[in-house]
Amino acid sequence: MNADAPAQWLLAAIEIAGTLAFALSGLIAASRKRMDLVGVAAVSFVAAFGGGTLRDLLLDRRPFFWVLHSEYVWVVLALGVAGALGLRAAHLSPSTRPMLVADALGLGLFSASGAGMAWEMGQPAIVCALMGVVTGVFGGVMRDLLCNEVPAIFHDHRPYAVCSFAGAWAFLGVAQWAGPDWRALASGIVVTAGLRLAALAFDWRVPGRRGDG
Repeated sequence: MNADAPAQWLLAAIEIAGTLAFALSGLIAASRKRMDLVGVAAVSFVAAFGGGTLRDLLLDRRPFFWVLHSEYVWVVLALGVAGALGLRAAHLSPSTRPMLVADALGLGLFSASGAGMAWEMGQPAIVCALMGVVTGVFGGVMRDLLCNEVPAIFHDHRPYAVCSFAGAWAFLGVAQWAGPDWRALASGIVVTAGLRLAALAFDWRVPGRRGDG
């Protein structure tokens, strides 16, 4: 089932916004680790493009979205370098909170766009939902690994992939009823980002081992 032209345009806009949100989270994470300009640019790049690249590999989409739109690469690299220089000149060390907010926004944007792109290719609902999770989660995983951290998704017990999965299904539910238009995409974004921000604000936890904090 193919999305109409306005939905395709909206998917592209959401992908751009998600790319910038995750690039910002990578910039903040690398700056907190006091990386040099090359490190900041690399982490920003991987955070911004990691999830979408894995999605394109799994869906056999060629060329990759950032190869097709090479201007995205320039924007992300410019953001990384300019942000690092600006923070250094201002002698600022960003806290984790802005990174978590940017990450939650990127998670919502990419979860919706990943599910939407799989829908556009006619994939089954469960595949669409999983592509939403892959797109939303993998960039953050790679960002944390490059920053020599255990990815938060695997150890902090606060819902992350669960939020992405719920948001992808919110997109699918509205898309099945009204088509993959702005209402479906907005539903996926709001559910994913809203749940993630609520989990951070209220310290919601997913079950872990007995005795875990």
